[in-house]
Amino acid sequence: MGRSHHFHLDEGGHSITVNVGRGRDGEIELLVNGKVIAYQEKHGPGMTLLTGELPDEPVRPFRVRVREPHLVPTGPRCTLELAGGPEQPMPERPVS
Repeated sequence: MGRSHHFHLDEGGHSITVNVGRGRDGEIELLVNGKVIAYQEKHGPGMTLLTGELPDEPVRPFRVRVREPHLVPTGPRCTLELAGGPEQPMPERPVS
Protein backbone atom coordinates (compact mmCIF):
# COMPACT_ATOMS: atom_id res chain seq x y z
CA MET A 1 0.00 0.00 0.00
CA GLY A 2 1.47 3.36 -1.03
CA ARG A 3 1.44 6.64 0.80
CA SER A 4 -0.48 9.84 0.17
CA HIS A 5 1.10 12.60 -1.92
CA HIS A 6 0.53 16.34 -1.53
CA PHE A 7 1.47 18.97 -4.12
CA HIS A 8 1.26 22.74 -3.64
CA LEU A 9 1.84 26.05 -5.45
CA ASP A 10 1.03 29.65 -4.58
CA GLU A 11 -0.19 31.57 -7.63
CA GLY A 12 -1.22 35.23 -7.67
CA GLY A 13 -2.14 35.27 -3.98
CA HIS A 14 -4.01 31.96 -4.18
CA SER A 15 -3.10 28.57 -2.77
CA ILE A 16 -3.45 25.57 -5.13
CA THR A 17 -3.14 22.12 -3.54
CA VAL A 18 -3.53 18.61 -4.95
CA ASN A 19 -3.92 15.62 -2.62
CA VAL A 20 -3.45 12.16 -4.15
CA GLY A 21 -4.69 9.31 -1.96
CA ARG A 22 -2.87 6.12 -1.08
CA GLY A 23 -2.17 3.54 -3.72
CA ARG A 24 -2.54 3.68 -7.48
CA ASP A 25 -6.31 3.96 -7.34
CA GLY A 26 -6.79 6.44 -4.48
CA GLU A 27 -8.86 9.61 -4.68
CA ILE A 28 -7.57 12.98 -5.93
CA GLU A 29 -8.66 16.31 -4.43
CA LEU A 30 -8.00 19.74 -5.96
CA LEU A 31 -8.18 22.65 -3.51
CA VAL A 32 -8.02 26.41 -4.04
CA ASN A 33 -7.48 28.49 -0.93
CA GLY A 34 -8.22 25.44 1.23
CA LYS A 35 -11.57 24.60 -0.39
CA VAL A 36 -12.14 21.45 -2.46
CA ILE A 37 -13.16 22.53 -5.98
CA ALA A 38 -12.68 19.21 -7.83
CA TYR A 39 -12.62 15.59 -6.74
CA GLN A 40 -12.08 12.27 -8.45
CA GLU A 41 -12.90 9.16 -6.47
CA LYS A 42 -10.51 6.81 -8.28
CA HIS A 43 -7.61 7.06 -10.69
CA GLY A 44 -5.25 4.57 -12.22
CA PRO A 45 -1.95 4.57 -14.05
CA GLY A 46 -1.65 7.24 -16.71
CA MET A 47 -2.86 10.82 -16.57
CA THR A 48 -5.76 12.37 -14.66
CA LEU A 49 -6.91 15.88 -15.61
CA LEU A 50 -8.72 18.18 -13.16
CA THR A 51 -9.90 21.71 -13.96
CA GLY A 52 -10.65 24.71 -11.80
CA GLU A 53 -10.75 28.50 -11.64
CA LEU A 54 -8.89 31.02 -9.53
CA PRO A 55 -11.40 33.43 -7.96
CA ASP A 56 -10.00 36.61 -9.54
CA GLU A 57 -11.92 39.23 -11.48
CA PRO A 58 -12.22 37.90 -14.11
CA VAL A 59 -11.78 34.28 -13.02
CA ARG A 60 -8.66 32.50 -14.29
CA PRO A 61 -9.21 28.93 -15.48
CA PHE A 62 -6.49 26.34 -14.95
CA ARG A 63 -5.79 22.65 -15.40
CA VAL A 64 -3.91 20.23 -13.19
CA ARG A 65 -2.45 17.03 -14.58
CA VAL A 66 -1.59 14.17 -12.26
CA ARG A 67 0.62 11.57 -13.93
CA GLU A 68 0.85 8.14 -12.35
CA PRO A 69 3.64 6.04 -13.95
CA HIS A 70 2.58 2.86 -15.76
CA LEU A 71 5.68 0.73 -15.35
CA VAL A 72 8.13 2.46 -13.03
CA PRO A 73 7.31 2.12 -9.30
CA THR A 74 7.62 5.83 -8.48
CA GLY A 75 5.17 8.32 -7.03
CA PRO A 76 2.86 10.55 -9.05
CA ARG A 77 3.89 13.86 -10.60
CA CYS A 78 1.70 16.92 -10.80
CA THR A 79 1.74 19.96 -13.10
CA LEU A 80 -0.30 23.17 -13.32
CA GLU A 81 -1.32 24.98 -16.52
CA LEU A 82 -2.83 28.45 -16.13
CA ALA A 83 -5.14 29.71 -18.91
CA GLY A 84 -3.29 27.98 -21.75
CA GLY A 85 0.17 28.93 -20.47
CA PRO A 86 3.07 26.50 -20.11
CA GLU A 87 2.85 23.60 -17.68
CA GLN A 88 4.73 24.20 -14.46
CA PRO A 89 5.65 21.44 -12.02
CA MET A 90 3.90 21.47 -8.67
CA PRO A 91 6.39 20.53 -5.96
CA GLU A 92 5.51 17.75 -3.58
CA ARG A 93 5.40 18.82 0.03
CA PRO A 94 6.03 16.53 2.97
CA VAL A 95 3.17 15.97 5.38
CA SER A 96 3.88 14.88 8.91
